[in-house]
Amino acid sequence: MSLLTEQIGSIPRPPELVSAWAAHGAGTLSDDDLAVVADASLRDTIKRLEATGSPVVTDGEQTKSSFVTYPLEGSDQLAPDGVTIPFEDGHTRQLPRLASGPFRYSVHAERYLRAAQEHATVPVKQAVIAPSALSLLYPAEGLPGYSRDQFLDDLIDQAEADVRGCLDAGAHVVQLDFTEGRLSVKLDPGKGLLRSFVDLNNRLLERFSAEERARIGIHTCPGGDQDSTHSLDVDYAELLPDLFRIQAGRVYIQLASEADPRRVLEIAAQNLGPDQRLFVGVVDPIDPKVETPEQVRDRVLLAAEYIPADRLGTCDDCGFSPFADDSSTSRDLAFAKIAARVQGTAMASESLGL
Repeated sequence: MSLLTEQIGSIPRPPELVSAWAAHGAGTLSDDDLAVVADASLRDTIKRLEATGSPVVTDGEQTKSSFVTYPLEGSDQLAPDGVTIPFEDGHTRQLPRLASGPFRYSVHAERYLRAAQEHATVPVKQAVIAPSALSLLYPAEGLPGYSRDQFLDDLIDQAEADVRGCLDAGAHVVQLDFTEGRLSVKLDPGKGLLRSFVDLNNRLLERFSAEERARIGIHTCPGGDQDSTHSLDVDYAELLPDLFRIQAGRVYIQLASEADPRRVLEIAAQNLGPDQRLFVGVVDPIDPKVETPEQVRDRVLLAAEYIPADRLGTCDDCGFSPFADDSSTSRDLAFAKIAARVQGTAMASESLGL
């Protein structure tokens, strides 16, 4: 059996979809007209992903405005002035702030999954946002009549429904996006925030059986938006031991952009749980140079020095365009990198005799 390989999530949207999302946000394009453009992009995305030889595809997040706030689209519970996340190039992203309770998702990811399944001929993976990220919506000053503990209870209920709906709809894998993990160490070097995030995500995962958790993954990276990151300067060693405490059956880590991949792999090998499979990033969405299949093969073979082949897989470092207005990376570049990952992983499998 060949090594497993999976896409992480988002694919750059075509210019017409970027424009459509902007017009929709400005109130000059209707929901129905946006859906027409987005569905055309979704169909094209899946067709091109399957053309790379990908054994598993995603929807490329074409119909999401953001990988983190999709559950909140259309919600009337929010104010715009939430937590601000700075990136290394100076740009920022701002989360909304919860203004009233009880907290409820207005959109569940099952909707995206079922739309993708209509067009795919191979299994479909669904990315969802981890509850740890959405916990940042609750204001530091609290909300009258709605405590943080009540909010977290509601958040876990909503996140469970999000994941379970995808599993029940036949998702090959459900991936929790946990890009705030490394950032939390930057915000709190004592790692209290990180460990609270880990505990919160485990509150969710404890609601699923061992068989279900084998189909649930956790993904971490230092952020990737407009060709910049928010926490690549944080030592990976400060995150990884706690990351592997999350009770997910699959762990997806950014690795291609790391300066010292051997050190990362050593730490990962020491902390990988007995029921976990590790997927290592072998292409870097931020790097404008397309990796060759041979480069990918060599990165996989390096990982195989530390991780048994039956517990190893490959992925992209992170999504290529996690926000709908990000046009910093072209679609052609993304598909070329994915094709190199698929081909290079197959070459590594052959070298390993799989």
